Amino acid sequence: MKKGILATKVGMTQIFQEDGSLIPVTVLAAGPCVVTQIKTVENDGYSAVQVGFVEKKERITNKDKSGKKEIVHRHGVSKAMKGHFDKAGVSCRRFVREFKFENAGEYTLGSEIKADIFAVGDKIDASAISKGKGFQGAIKRHGQHRGPMAHGSKFHRHQGSNGACSSPSRVFKGKGMPGHMGCVKVTVQNLEVVRVDAEKNLLLVKGSVPGPKKALITVKETVKAAN
Repeated sequence: MKKGILATKVGMTQIFQEDGSLIPVTVLAAGPCVVTQIKTVENDGYSAVQVGFVEKKERITNKDKSGKKEIVHRHGVSKAMKGHFDKAGVSCRRFVREFKFENAGEYTLGSEIKADIFAVGDKIDASAISKGKGFQGAIKRHGQHRGPMAHGSKFHRHQGSNGACSSPSRVFKGKGMPGHMGCVKVTVQNLEVVRVDAEKNLLLVKGSVPGPKKALITVKETVKAAN
């Protein structure tokens, strides 16, 4: 059965193995998630499992002092999403994501997915939105080289020439230039699960995982094995 779970990033630390070797790990609070929908080829055109993560309250509507005008508190779950969760027989959730699995029929609607779905030694792929760095120059954003730092250079961290000369006399699409850096979806493949804490729903993954602390991480078994 293919496996996947949603998690939040707790932070990084280091652990010692039995042989005394030190391993840097990222701690992920994985689950518990609930199956909110099972999509099939017959009904939806593809096979997938939809899961929900982190409980969230329902959107509340109150009356003002006159009792006529309704005041909606928009921080809760909408009525449409509440109906979706009620149909699955689960409480409202903040995050809802899909995992495209061919064996989606093996999951049960409303069942719970915990961190112990993974075992020590499993290889996973972790996806998240990377840290935003704001507006950055071409040196930091793309790793381009700087100019001479002498006083007479007048060219230190500037990008330099962008386009060709007379032909074709334009800047090509995709040219690495200064701009917004980070805040994009990043996937790191073939990360190894070093330790699983089933009681606290924690996964300790070898190496770094994209995203800041408290970021939503999508964890699923790797799509390709390491060489």
